[in-house]
Amino acid sequence: VQLQASGGGLVQTGGSLRLSCAASGRTLSTYAMGWFRQAPGKEREFVARIGWSGGLTNCADSVKGRFTISRDNAKNTVYLQMNSLKPEDTAVYYCAVYSSGSWFYTGSYDYWGQGTQVTVSS
Repeated sequence: VQLQASGGGLVQTGGSLRLSCAASGRTLSTYAMGWFRQAPGKEREFVARIGWSGGLTNCADSVKGRFTISRDNAKNTVYLQMNSLKPEDTAVYYCAVYSSGSWFYTGSYDYWGQGTQVTVSS
């Protein structure tokens, strides 16, 4: 499966962006998905995850109340709506297909997209 993340860009503090993760080569409708991010010099960290049907979601405490993960299985796409963005949200954002294990661990995900850069200016 190939994952293509898009929607990143430069935005001011308090702004919004919606990231998309489109899949090809395999339907995502039976897979849970996750979003991670990696800032320069830091480890990749969990942001949000969503169950295969979209009914089960979790977000990291750092983004709770500001970010929302969703999916459209008919379009084979997962989204991350990011509101009230802060400079500390600046990172490359990656989507990934969940395999097994802890939701918060990068090793629990099989396939990764190439990432999309989000930069929040102060």
